[in-house]
Amino acid sequence: MARPDRPYGVPAPPGLADRIAARLIGFGRSRTRMIAEPEPRFIGSAPRGHALLSGAFHVGGEPVAAQSPWRLRLADPAAQAEARGLHGFRWLDDLAAVGSPAARIAARDWTLEWLTRYGRGAGPGWTATLAAQRLLRWLSHAELLSLPDTARGRFERALGRHLRFLSRRWKAAAPGLERIEVLTAMVYGGLALDGMQPHAERARAGLADAAGIIDAEGAIPSRNPEELLEITHFLLLAATALEEATVDPLPAHLSAIGRAVPVLRVLRHATGLPPRFHGGSRGPAGRLDQVLAASGVRGQAEQPAMGYARLSSGRSTVIADAALPPAGPASAMGHASALAFEFSHGRRSVIVSVGSGAPFGGDWRRAGRATASHSTLGIDGVSSARLAVAAGGPELLTGGPTEVLFRGDRHGLTLAHDGWRRSHGLIHHRVLQLSPDGLSLSGEDVIAAETPPDRAALEQAVARAGADGIGYSMRFHLHPDIRAVADLRGTMVELMLPGGETWAFRHEGEGTLSLQPSVYLDRYRMAPRRSSQIVISDTIRHYTARIGWTLAQAQDRPTAVRDLEPDDLLADA
Repeated sequence: MARPDRPYGVPAPPGLADRIAARLIGFGRSRTRMIAEPEPRFIGSAPRGHALLSGAFHVGGEPVAAQSPWRLRLADPAAQAEARGLHGFRWLDDLAAVGSPAARIAARDWTLEWLTRYGRGAGPGWTATLAAQRLLRWLSHAELLSLPDTARGRFERALGRHLRFLSRRWKAAAPGLERIEVLTAMVYGGLALDGMQPHAERARAGLADAAGIIDAEGAIPSRNPEELLEITHFLLLAATALEEATVDPLPAHLSAIGRAVPVLRVLRHATGLPPRFHGGSRGPAGRLDQVLAASGVRGQAEQPAMGYARLSSGRSTVIADAALPPAGPASAMGHASALAFEFSHGRRSVIVSVGSGAPFGGDWRRAGRATASHSTLGIDGVSSARLAVAAGGPELLTGGPTEVLFRGDRHGLTLAHDGWRRSHGLIHHRVLQLSPDGLSLSGEDVIAAETPPDRAALEQAVARAGADGIGYSMRFHLHPDIRAVADLRGTMVELMLPGGETWAFRHEGEGTLSLQPSVYLDRYRMAPRRSSQIVISDTIRHYTARIGWTLAQAQDRPTAVRDLEPDDLLADA
């Protein structure tokens, strides 16, 4: 994840201390050799790999043609900043997913070109985070690179330089995911390179301290499910590497894994993916199940886990945002998503969040954080939390709920938040019920001005709104693979899942039902995807407004083979 002072996916440029350290290690010979090749544990995307081989490098969601990552011609400063991420070599995962002779040649040639241009400490890639990503990929994909003997010595000297650089600069990485990734790279390098074991021991101690970002309940301050997943993934990678070298990870390191995994189990959809809240995406395909299996940790955290509540019956799962949004610097990627939920059935995501737009530019980033980009009720034009620019820093959440109430059991959740109380005098109540067979999800949403001061605040807000009144909308964003058709009477929307099942959405009470365009933002895709959303809209006329709704399976069919396989989204992970 990003540091709090910059957008997601845009690495910081090297600072003065980075440049000095990089130059100093560039003058050393760093004699070493690889004595072990770690097993590749990073999952890439074959479609992205093929795009790279065709000469298309995606920066800011747009393809840029070039012969190599180091020959891009970018005029836009924001695109130039984002292109620094290419120096982390994570694209090697995508070429490895292709695995063809052409992919091997590209991996080798682009790596050798980087060594020639930047290998002695020059260029924008000498920060702790980018150097760590580069070292991890070089070690993990050494076989893919297939370097000739004439280049092998130069490559191994570069590995040694990277490890020395990280030993000098690891504390410059932001606490949390970035620092844990850097320390994991130091463990890998220290164990894989001859004579470099002291660096692994230093990282072993550092990881025990850095793992404290996971609190006693297994949560992290950002409440970002993907970030917790990635932190746990790197802690597991480092622990496994140490244990395979007959070195015991420190107890604080292992304890953090033990706290995080039960939370991740709550955050697992029926699809095997985490929910997409507070800046998180779905993570690499299979990553969540990989972490749960490799950890050896059993059990599930009490709910709400990291602020999320889960219902699960049959082949269906509901995950709802049931806590206050992150606050302060931890909210730099936070969303105004109080009481929003996602619903999955079998291997299919059905009701989703729009997702983080950070990889696609500032406008998309802000749009993805709004209440209207989540499957919940919202006051038109007003999110349940607002964005405010910190002095010289990022856009943080502010003015959000001060209280979120939660009660739940195996099949039902009762939730409420006061995010519009100060502005409109309104409380949002939500009840979700999942049937025991998982084939019906029902909900009731109420917004109400409950006390005399609340009613006075609502009357003032209505007066300010004028003749048009205060509009509100219930939104249910649909995954792009779901085909939706609204009936002509505006009473039902039919949802057709790729596996052949048909579900029906109906509502009762106030409001007009419509099917409207939406978008699905996924940083593992090259561009936003078109989708649709079910919207129930109305104007506040009284002190209370209620909407009841149901989503139920209308037509079943035997489980199809296709439903047991990853869908297109997973295959493109």
